[in-house]
Amino acid sequence: MALHKVLVSERIADEGIALLKQHVDLDYQEKITREELLEVIGNYDALVVRSVTQVDEELVSRAPKLKVVGRAGNGVDNINIPVCTRYGIVVVNTPDSNTVSAAEQTIALLLASIRNLPWANSTLKGGSWDRKPFRGMELYGKTVGIVGLGRIGSMVAMRLRSFNMEVIAYDPYITDERFERFGVRKVDKLEDIARLSDIITVHTPRNEETMHMLDEKFFALAKDGVRVVNCARGGIIKESVLLAGIKSGKIGSAGLDVYETEPAIGNPLFEFNNVVCTNEEIGRASCRERV
Repeated sequence: MALHKVLVSERIADEGIALLKQHVDLDYQEKITREELLEVIGNYDALVVRSVTQVDEELVSRAPKLKVVGRAGNGVDNINIPVCTRYGIVVVNTPDSNTVSAAEQTIALLLASIRNLPWANSTLKGGSWDRKPFRGMELYGKTVGIVGLGRIGSMVAMRLRSFNMEVIAYDPYITDERFERFGVRKVDKLEDIARLSDIITVHTPRNEETMHMLDEKFFALAKDGVRVVNCARGGIIKESVLLAGIKSGKIGSAGLDVYETEPAIGNPLFEFNNVVCTNEEIGRASCRERV
């Protein structure tokens, strides 16, 4: 019996590749272009992607053999599930694969941005001995607002409680018991996160409901100098509003590893010292060990 043909279109762990090769006819092309993918996808029974490959109707309409699309990571916003369903294609993901890495990356970007660490590092290494521009913010006694108290959001909550912060969260889909379990105060309205928080971090999928969830109206209610972190998906925080807030000082700092347009080359947010940026692949490289 012939083995099923599987295409992996993005980088995954070597251990994952070795495991797949034991069971399927594997074609590993992490640098395949969109045009090349459209040409060859008709030959495969399954496709494994991460966050870059767009699995849309243009792609699946050219894949009569395709039975499964697997997302090696959390979230499926680059996969059009209704289209796949219509074509009889099963969509699966690995929701726990990068939970710890994403939570730790959130804490890293938060601390780096509120303490101006990358800016201070480059200034000192550039030959300047000056501490005045780099005055940071303490987490102790501050209120952090978490949007989305799922796997990653709850891990972030536990870690930030260890800084003696007050942790509040908005998530209408999570039970009260979960809030109690993680020592988080529930707020009933997203606007309460804006009004009460010194720091805001988002941990939701990107969909029609959450796209631009944190927009002009949200930040108009926020404290002056609020700090924000987005290690979830680009676009949950409306990027034009984030940029305007950084310019005006309404937003005191930002830590980001996701963007509305990716690859994010020449993003205007990169011009600001109080915006600390990586990309998801760099920042969460360790999650590959579990994929």
